[in-house]
Amino acid sequence: MNSLLASIESYRTALVDVVSETIWPTRCAVCDVPGEVLCDQCRRELPYIDWWRACPRCGSPFGAIQCCECNDVMLAAAGRSAPGYDGCASAVLYGDAAARIVRTWKDAGDRALSAAMARIMAPYALPTWLEKRPVIVGIPASRAARRARGFDHGAELALALAHELDLPVAYALDHPRSLDQRTLGRRGRIANMSERFSMSEAAQDIVRQAASVILVDDVHTTGSTLFAAADALHAAGVQNVWALTFARVL
Repeated sequence: MNSLLASIESYRTALVDVVSETIWPTRCAVCDVPGEVLCDQCRRELPYIDWWRACPRCGSPFGAIQCCECNDVMLAAAGRSAPGYDGCASAVLYGDAAARIVRTWKDAGDRALSAAMARIMAPYALPTWLEKRPVIVGIPASRAARRARGFDHGAELALALAHELDLPVAYALDHPRSLDQRTLGRRGRIANMSERFSMSEAAQDIVRQAASVILVDDVHTTGSTLFAAADALHAAGVQNVWALTFARVL
């Protein structure tokens, strides 16, 4: 009986998928052509960041020689003497294409894009990070964002990246008590995220499993979210915290 019910459920799911794809065919988030959530041409034409030209500390796309983002002046404006993380990398520049992908994923609810984004991000995780077998930790969505969207985009991106890199994932950060960062300017973002993350019970598991973490987010703007999350992880005893994002705002 159980096998029969399982077969019926499998056929029902397949039928729903076929009908849904017929009525609402999958379209590329960038060019809107039917077929895939991100077509091969649009994926190839994304403005990928050259790691060799990027700042080795904060990942700013053109900061290899002299960074305009994590210098003493910019950090002092954020009330810091150093970034919260030990290193950072981003896969693409945040422009029209990346913005379409992020909006379609987060606001339109095309959750299959998390896997496509993770595949793009995975090569940017440095070998020196991976040799320590770090735990993947996502930046959790606020409770308001999760209610509005119906899913936690941060958790799903972290899970997809962990699958790509064959690394463990942990949900170590509690949902932040903060406003949507997209509505705020630079100073507002910094103030909004200051000490906004607290550790879940899983934090102790992270420390026991590994001394290193790759912190995952969709977009690096001012760095305030990543800084606050990295501070919380360091405070819990995590030795190395690196950050990896899909896109980076210039």
